Amino acid sequence: MKLLSPLLTVLQAVILMAWGVLWISLAGVMMLLTRNGDVALMMARRFWAPLHWRITGSRMTVEPLPDIDWGQPHVFLMNHQSALDIPCAFAALPVNLRFVAKHVLRYVPFLGQYMAMTGMIFVNRSRHTEAVQSMALAGECIRAGASILAFPEGTRSRDGSILPFKKGPFVLALEAGVPIVPVAIEGSRQVLPPDAFCLRRHDIRVKVGRPIETKGRGLADRDALMREVREALLQLHRDIGGGSQGFEAAAPATDSGHALPALNSLPG
Repeated sequence: MKLLSPLLTVLQAVILMAWGVLWISLAGVMMLLTRNGDVALMMARRFWAPLHWRITGSRMTVEPLPDIDWGQPHVFLMNHQSALDIPCAFAALPVNLRFVAKHVLRYVPFLGQYMAMTGMIFVNRSRHTEAVQSMALAGECIRAGASILAFPEGTRSRDGSILPFKKGPFVLALEAGVPIVPVAIEGSRQVLPPDAFCLRRHDIRVKVGRPIETKGRGLADRDALMREVREALLQLHRDIGGGSQGFEAAAPATDSGHALPALNSLPG
């Protein structure tokens, strides 16, 4: 039994890597044929993402979706439990998502090329000017019709509780004038815990909240907007069995500035 676990970990890793190479390659071919990056994102949602939990025998259940105009751009804000959250978000939300990513992902074979050709936005946090330019580009993408996924906690939760929020994603939504949609996930941490490499069997639940409008609000309303979104996300998390009770009073993180704090919500 002691030998089985490392072998299973290696097998899972090999299968998922081969699966990623296959679908990224197919997506690249489809993009060349169609000249449409949304085709590659659709393939990620329908084919690439689900294997990440199905390989363990786990299921992902998405609660009935609220009435949302999926054809319009939104900023989706999701609590962050695991590296598995990104494929879960891809599969759970019926919209082609882009996200702001750490620049080092650009250099990951296959993944970096896929992210670049589908319009993901890379940010080098060590270079302030380039980082601000990248966040401005993210705002332009939203105004052009793209939906963005961000993790307002800025890092994965170790115990499943929802951590204090960073300000960046809220500034981004306010400046773009698009609604924020809170999304709660529960169970992904048990499938792939922080600092773990072996996927485990545990069902995942996702619940999407109603859009929270930003039109008519300015940067002065940022903190009130953060509280409103946080309360909505905490309730969604409780609805699907998350242990968020007692964290309502957690204060938002106090980072300064406008565009650059969004870097703290990069997936990871």
